[in-house]
Amino acid sequence: MNSSIRPDRTWPPMPSNDDDPDYVDLKRIWNALWSRKWSIIALVVVVTMLTTLAVMQMTPVYTAKATMMIETKSDQLVAFQRVDDNSRTVNEYMQTQLGLMTSRGVAERVVRELNLTEHPEFDPRQQDEPLIDLRGMLSRAKASFLGDDLSEAATPLTEAQIMDAVTRDFMSRISVGVEGKSQLVSIRVAMADRLTAAQAANELGESFIESQLEAQMEMSMSATSWMNERLTELRASLQEAENRLQAYREQEGLVDVDGVQTVSANELSLTGDRMIDARRQRAEAESQWRQVQASKDQGWERLASIPAVLGHPLIQQFKAEQARARSKVEELSRRYGNRHPAMEAARSDLAAATASLRGQVEQVIAGIERNYQLAVANENSLRNSFEANKEQIQDISRKEFRVRELQRDVESNRQLYETFMTRLRETTATQDLNTANARIVDTALPPARPSAPNTKLLILIAAFVSLIAGVAFALISDILNNTFKSTEDVESNLNLPVLGIVPLVARKQEKQVPHLFERGDDLRFCEAIRTIRTSVMLSDMSRPQKVIVITSSVPGEGKSSVAANMAFALSQLQRVLLIDADLRRPTLARNFDFPVGTPGLANLISGTAKVEDCIQTVDSQLDMLTAGAVPPNPLELLASPRFAKFLERVKDRYDHILIDSPPTQAVSDAVLMATHSDSVIYVIKSESTSISMAQKGVGQLLQGGASIVGVVLNQVDVKKAAKKGEYSGYYDHYGYSEAKA
Repeated sequence: MNSSIRPDRTWPPMPSNDDDPDYVDLKRIWNALWSRKWSIIALVVVVTMLTTLAVMQMTPVYTAKATMMIETKSDQLVAFQRVDDNSRTVNEYMQTQLGLMTSRGVAERVVRELNLTEHPEFDPRQQDEPLIDLRGMLSRAKASFLGDDLSEAATPLTEAQIMDAVTRDFMSRISVGVEGKSQLVSIRVAMADRLTAAQAANELGESFIESQLEAQMEMSMSATSWMNERLTELRASLQEAENRLQAYREQEGLVDVDGVQTVSANELSLTGDRMIDARRQRAEAESQWRQVQASKDQGWERLASIPAVLGHPLIQQFKAEQARARSKVEELSRRYGNRHPAMEAARSDLAAATASLRGQVEQVIAGIERNYQLAVANENSLRNSFEANKEQIQDISRKEFRVRELQRDVESNRQLYETFMTRLRETTATQDLNTANARIVDTALPPARPSAPNTKLLILIAAFVSLIAGVAFALISDILNNTFKSTEDVESNLNLPVLGIVPLVARKQEKQVPHLFERGDDLRFCEAIRTIRTSVMLSDMSRPQKVIVITSSVPGEGKSSVAANMAFALSQLQRVLLIDADLRRPTLARNFDFPVGTPGLANLISGTAKVEDCIQTVDSQLDMLTAGAVPPNPLELLASPRFAKFLERVKDRYDHILIDSPPTQAVSDAVLMATHSDSVIYVIKSESTSISMAQKGVGQLLQGGASIVGVVLNQVDVKKAAKKGEYSGYYDHYGYSEAKA
């Protein structure tokens, strides 16, 4: 069977802008908010009124403010130190002072000074018991579970417990802070009693100053006590050091270590100089001695040629005499013979000169040896003397080091003792002159207006939050509402044309819906049915629309009412037969008041009744065929050849045959009857039918080869749609007004 769906449409539907994650449908958001505007407004009004009532029941709280200046102390008027950025140090100092100001000790002083333990706002004994004391219930239940005596659990509070509770309550009402980058600190106390709040703020500042003074006094007294004890220890240490120094001097017999050390040093210096000369002399004597020792075995003539011997004056003199004697012998030998008396006398003189020279050489050699031995002995003697002097000086140095060590110990103990003595005197003299580093600049005055609750702000916040909650609820409801709300939803999700919309009728007319077109009571409804009739007749001009099946997704969408009114609309132009094929839940006989037991389609197919008996004439051009007796096997009856033959027989008698079919998601009868029809009209209830369910039903029909001519959007709230701008002026151009409707 040919399909009436336009060839440019495909199944499933093509994705629209709604499938784009970046697409935001502002119109849909606005419509969702506008459709639920009264709910949002009601929520805002209710929440605002409840908040107003709650705020009006709150006890006003007054905040008293006192201003205090905290100065940083400096021990030095002029400090020649490196200039650094001390902003961080000052900030840490101010934070420390703020912490001290809000400490428990200061709060307890204020509580005691103002006797807040008996103030009705703080005293737990004077406060009203809550309607539901959960803490008390839990305490009693715990005591009962543990087997404790309930009389002990109900013991009244002690003074310490009351003081602790009042102090903690008072501390929770205190707020302090630095004003800008100054040294001014604001002290705020919030209470229901504005006079007590001002007194508490002022007393908090005074208590802080007094606590600082007392802390300084305690520190001074503690420091004085400690310094006295330390001074006694230092005095004993100094005395002990002096005794050790004196004992050591007496033990070593030291009178003037510096003088002894100077004399010894001079002696050591002279001995050193002499030892250097002796070493040089010994080296010279040793050199001559070694020359002599090396030439001793070569004869005395060789010894006479040694520079040390040769340079001796006597050796030179004897050398000269020997040379003259030899010259004389040589001269006489040229003149006389060897036996000449003159020659013999000359040789005798030469021998005597040589013997004298030899003797003198031996004496010089002996003198060199003696000189060497004396030089060695002298050097050794001086070395021993030097070592002795050096040992003496080292011993003196060791004693000097020990003396100086003892003197340093004495001096350090004396300096420390004097420093502590000076500091003790200063502390003792100034311990009563301590000044506080804080002073109150502005005292707190009783506030004229409460600081809390901020009625306007709370109401505005409640209204704003409720508005946001209402908007969020509306948007979430719209997102979760996966139904058809407009023709655009139908066309974008089902890819089918919308034949028309059927407006929502008033509640009092619900039972008369099948007769509205017949009677013409609702002109707007009648015009909608005519529009659907025209759309059906013009949907496919190439072939007649003889057999038309009208179905829906689930029961209750108004398909039977649409079928009845469509039958009356078509009967104004042509001959029409309306068949109630919903054999499980028939409605045609009941809606048109046919007698009980009237034969219908089930009787006709089963052969228990004739066609003339089953078809009921309602109008000149409109006949109806009810469902008849409800059979046990509706699907088998509709699938029998008798049903198809019946349709072929009546096609010649009628121009249009409308079949009221069961819903597609309830049974498969609609798919079966669609095979015998020329087209199918799918009815969808506005804002009720699920999109997924309608898609499933349409898909089943298309898979069965049905030709779906279009969709009727039923029970549309036209007023709401017109306000959304979707159907504005839909009926005005026909000359009908809403008042007439």
